[in-house]
Amino acid sequence: MRVTVLRHLPGEDIGVLADVLDRRGARVDVVDMPVVDCGSIAALAPDLVMVMGGPLGVPDRDLFPFLDAEIGLVRKRLDAGLPTIGICLGAQIIAAALGATVFRAEEPEIGWYPLELTPAGRASCLQHIGEATPVMHWHGDQFDLPDGVTHLARTTACPNQAFARGPHVLALQFHPEVRAADLEYWYVGSVDYLRAHPELDICALRADAGRHAPAAGAAACALFDEWLLGAGL
Repeated sequence: MRVTVLRHLPGEDIGVLADVLDRRGARVDVVDMPVVDCGSIAALAPDLVMVMGGPLGVPDRDLFPFLDAEIGLVRKRLDAGLPTIGICLGAQIIAAALGATVFRAEEPEIGWYPLELTPAGRASCLQHIGEATPVMHWHGDQFDLPDGVTHLARTTACPNQAFARGPHVLALQFHPEVRAADLEYWYVGSVDYLRAHPELDICALRADAGRHAPAAGAAACALFDEWLLGAGL
């Protein structure tokens, strides 16, 4: 299996999901989107494209023109019905590629909170996470649901946490992939923002990660395994 990871910032990688791909013998190529020519990326060649997160958002397209090219690349895969998964910013890029609006949230959602699954979500691969396992949320943007997708999950702060389009497209606003150690990069990169918001205490976030990341990671691997199987991979 050939996998291309569209990465927006070192430190926001595929995390625990790499373990699943390693077991399957996948060849994983990481593309750093801010510094690559999108025209050089073969959108339809990989068996799977994973679109990862980052501190920027689809509303920042004027500042980061590569986002328009990336949305176009993802749209080609979606039009071809090829397996594509998006996490956080990646989910927003999928939503934008499907014609939905991505917009700033009234308040960022940062921390470990459980999901509320829709009936379709309870019957999907998200059943492995369920509604009792806190997962990591770290985003300041939200998206409307695109036409023709299946709504899978929500939280109080974010009504559209996950959706699927058939068996080949999965968009997750939350972060199933993170390890506790990976988050140290995020704390460093966001230290000024976190200092400006005392309710987002780094020590508390670190402690929550230590408590919740192992169970969330195991659930994420089960989720990913099931989704890959359903996508024919």
